[in-house]
Amino acid sequence: MNPDTAELAIVETASEPAVALRSFDSGQVIAARDSWRALWSSRLLVWLAAVGTLLAFGPGPVRTAFNPVGLTRGLGWLGNLLAAPAARWDAAWYMVIAHYGYRPDLGPFTSPRTAFFPLYPLGLRAIATVGVPLVIAGVLLSLLALAVALYGIHRLTTLELARGGLAAIGAGGGDIARLAVVLTAFAPMAFFFSAVYSESLYLALSVGLFWSARQGRWALVGVLGGLAAATRSTGLVLALPAAILYLYGPREDRPADFAAAGRGRRRAAGGGWAQPTAAIALLGRLRPRYRLRRDFLWLGLLPAGVLAYGLLLGLGGGDVFAPFHAQGVWGRHFAGPYVGVWDGIRAAFEGVRQLLSFQRHHVYFAVAGGSPFVVAGHNLMLLAFLLAAVPAVIGVLRALPIAYGAYVIAALALPLSYPVVAQPLMSLPRFLVALFPLNIWLASWLVSRPRARVGTLALSAVLMAVFVAQFASWHWVA
Repeated sequence: MNPDTAELAIVETASEPAVALRSFDSGQVIAARDSWRALWSSRLLVWLAAVGTLLAFGPGPVRTAFNPVGLTRGLGWLGNLLAAPAARWDAAWYMVIAHYGYRPDLGPFTSPRTAFFPLYPLGLRAIATVGVPLVIAGVLLSLLALAVALYGIHRLTTLELARGGLAAIGAGGGDIARLAVVLTAFAPMAFFFSAVYSESLYLALSVGLFWSARQGRWALVGVLGGLAAATRSTGLVLALPAAILYLYGPREDRPADFAAAGRGRRRAAGGGWAQPTAAIALLGRLRPRYRLRRDFLWLGLLPAGVLAYGLLLGLGGGDVFAPFHAQGVWGRHFAGPYVGVWDGIRAAFEGVRQLLSFQRHHVYFAVAGGSPFVVAGHNLMLLAFLLAAVPAVIGVLRALPIAYGAYVIAALALPLSYPVVAQPLMSLPRFLVALFPLNIWLASWLVSRPRARVGTLALSAVLMAVFVAQFASWHWVA
């Protein structure tokens, strides 16, 4: 099925003559329309919630605590107000790098910068060269990337619907792609997509990589993967789903070289047919369905972004491995594969004890420091995001091609294996919001459940408004 007309084929029967008369680009028009609606409506909510909070309650007590050289301010009263949902916390680091560079020659004074990969600040600098302030440059770059990402999610979801895997879950047809876009745009942490953060750029690149791999455009896969690896450290794990899609599919560029093996029957000694043994079935499923060709070499570009970044730091007088050493500067340490899950559960449990004690004199989770009630609230919120993600991860593994599930599990390895002592699951919600397969599955599950769909979207939008209000008033969110 042609993915450009898949929406029409889903909602209308193939026997209807109107389908054949549709223009070739109907799929693109539908995707662009749905993506634009989700984009402007979600960003309107973000700015209204943030600006309304500042007008009602002010910018908060720590508004000058994380504002190096004034980069997050200086736009005048109205400009600073409008920049509130975009220029907070890590946004300052991206703007510092865009303005001053990494300066690895200054050693420990600038070493925290190396945790922020270079593609996003390079984009800020490129836009700022025409005279645009860095804050506005960041918002423009993030919004453009978000628009591309939403469009790509719509098209990719439609492609999987055409394949038939998602269509079996619910009778929603083309509504699944639209709902996947809305869920992404109104996710609780989706306000980061229009902030001066790299989330939207990474999302656009990762969605583009999956789309290109499904189409068999391996040169583009290599380029997008290399750019993603230059955007965030998790970009490296995109090599795994790219390789899986190359070897096992599903692919739209050519038929498989080998049929799916291990599922058929073998002739028994008595002349009948017997089911294959479990070992034979497993080996059959592990056998690649596509032969390696020279275009596989394009996947070697995926780590190029990280290599170029290390080389850039090395030529500047720094350590080529500084991006990985910088995790320690920010309090992350390797605790073992996914051991951060246990640490997060323990921290949340101590948080419950702290809140139920109704006192601050005895601190149950003393390693965090600061207000024990605030720490308890953060750790409970982070665990809630983890628990909410579990059924979605399982759903992706069951409903989507294996490359999607492998990507989600591998991408979660970084935050769940490198916890922060004070908040073991720190930044997990921001990692989750960029994992688009979770929303594709959730859309397919909700589409045939109207009550759950309305409740989920309402709760998600309310949470996004609450979180961006906290973010704009200089409260740490994720």
